[in-house]
Amino acid sequence: MRIIAHGGAGGAPDDPEPRQAVLDEAAARGADAATPLDAVESAVGVLESDPRFNAGVGGAVQSDGVVRTDAGVMTSDREVGAACSMPGVERAASVARVVRDETPHVFVSGEHAVELADEFGVETGVDLLTDETRERYEEEDPPCGGPREHLDWLASRFGSGDDQAGERSKDDAPDHDTVGAVATDGDAFAAVTSTGGRSFALAGRVGDVPQVGSGFFCTEAGGASATGAGEDIARVTLSRRAVGHLEDGLGAQAAAERAIDEFEEQTGSGAGVIVLGDDEAGSSFNTEGMQTSVAER
Repeated sequence: MRIIAHGGAGGAPDDPEPRQAVLDEAAARGADAATPLDAVESAVGVLESDPRFNAGVGGAVQSDGVVRTDAGVMTSDREVGAACSMPGVERAASVARVVRDETPHVFVSGEHAVELADEFGVETGVDLLTDETRERYEEEDPPCGGPREHLDWLASRFGSGDDQAGERSKDDAPDHDTVGAVATDGDAFAAVTSTGGRSFALAGRVGDVPQVGSGFFCTEAGGASATGAGEDIARVTLSRRAVGHLEDGLGAQAAAERAIDEFEEQTGSGAGVIVLGDDEAGSSFNTEGMQTSVAER
């Protein structure tokens, strides 16, 4: 099994060594799995449980103070599962797999996705807030009215510029630390991406991560997982673009680099993508940093 995992594209982390150690553990666990789908689910599960990353525990807080998780998974036979807007669900990637494996659907959302998770043994009711994320939210004089008030509140807090983190430095916001993985056993591929979204987004906002072709994509040529400015990633279907370059004959590294070059040219935003093909793993980003780990057994 060969696997590449990422811990999100964004600002350079204050603690790169511990984060890298967790990523290495995640990739190693995935490399020991029996199938590519098992590999990406188990690898991302490690990251969803670690508050250093914006997925599961420690995920970004929306305008109503709630962390809602999203994830999507796809295999090279074009089978897809995605789930979004799930309060209290740490293992979002596992819920996406339930959608793929157990339902006739591609996408399930909100409270119904949480009920589905519970029915199939994925833990629900988890407190996803950490002391740090709770404190950051409470410092921002949270809104208490309807959606218009929330939109006025987030206008100076949500975005890709200097206002991204509200009163704190934008580098403190975990917005871009979405996680993902792509794996192959030499015959088949699987790709998964999981996130807590972006800080101070409107309650109920869903970004690129659970959208097929945006946050994740996979074909017989290989797979990709994207991270970064979600609205812009969705607008250009970044993961589908990266895999398309694999299908056109580029290697994984060249496919990742070309996809990010095109993304930056079209949007001016920040993002990263990992790509896995038949012969190699690749990654590219146009932000300050993106940590990755590759393992093979």
